[in-house]
Amino acid sequence: MSGVLVRPAEPADYAAIARLSVAAYRADGQLDAAPHYAAELADVPARARAGELLAAGDETTGEVLGSVLFVLPGTPYAELSGPGEAEFRMLAVDPAAQGRGVGSALVRACLARARELGCHRVVLCTRSFAAAAHRLYARLGFVRTPERDWSPMPGVDLHAFRIDLAAAPEHDPSAARTAQPQPA
Repeated sequence: MSGVLVRPAEPADYAAIARLSVAAYRADGQLDAAPHYAAELADVPARARAGELLAAGDETTGEVLGSVLFVLPGTPYAELSGPGEAEFRMLAVDPAAQGRGVGSALVRACLARARELGCHRVVLCTRSFAAAAHRLYARLGFVRTPERDWSPMPGVDLHAFRIDLAAAPEHDPSAARTAQPQPA
């Protein structure tokens, strides 16, 4: 099995990110109550302008396997974050690549970026029924934060999670590699 490399997404990745994001959300039923959300998932350029869009690729082939949007409070895609917190949104892994550690690598990259920026916590929300996502976040040290749960529309219930970075492990030798941005 090839390794996973997390790096900043490039415009050449956008079509793959759009495809895999819609496919991942559709595969686990997240578009059933909100089919219009597929258009927002597919609008990758808007995401890239609003925060730091990360891509996870196969280390050998370069194929894009997943993506996530890292944001700070007050930015267009921030939903839960407040002062000192970072947030990530639209974590998606190509259904064909699930189980390879892609989601975990993307979350760890977000935690590392939050630390770099001096944030003390990372928050997120996910659908109430997204059991695989809930297991991933719990495995990485996130805890449920029910007082921050919310619903953007009837039938779409979002559960909040947080991780305090002081308590989170900084490095996992089995984690995927993260590419450092290169100077232009």
